Amino acid sequence: MDVLVLIGRILFVFLFFGSAIGHLTQTEAMAGYAASKGVPQPKLATAGSGVLMIVAALMLLLGVWADLGALLLVVFLLPTAFLMHDFWKQTDPQAKQQEMIAFNKDLSLAGGALMFFGVYAGVGADLGLTVTGPLF
Repeated sequence: MDVLVLIGRILFVFLFFGSAIGHLTQTEAMAGYAASKGVPQPKLATAGSGVLMIVAALMLLLGVWADLGALLLVVFLLPTAFLMHDFWKQTDPQAKQQEMIAFNKDLSLAGGALMFFGVYAGVGADLGLTVTGPLF
């Protein structure tokens, strides 16, 4: 079971590392998109969310307070889904479809992160293959 959970953690955080690198290397472009969605201080928000994703994904991947890492991902994903992927406001059918896909992806990932949080907060160190036990 320990190895399966480790493989699940690796596969789950893969997306966040790629996204975080984009946030940190293409900050100007992504901040422009965030500004168009009404995000305050979009450049700071873009860079900050990139750092948040890296830290949270590393915590979950390495098993360093994995429960907190998973919870941080939920804190990132839920507002992102509603603020950045507002498909219900789109009038262009193609844009609406793209935003709906991104919205659903973020909600699904938030659900997965909540499951990781529950597993680590509940079972925690008994899963093994982690650096620390749970924080919560």
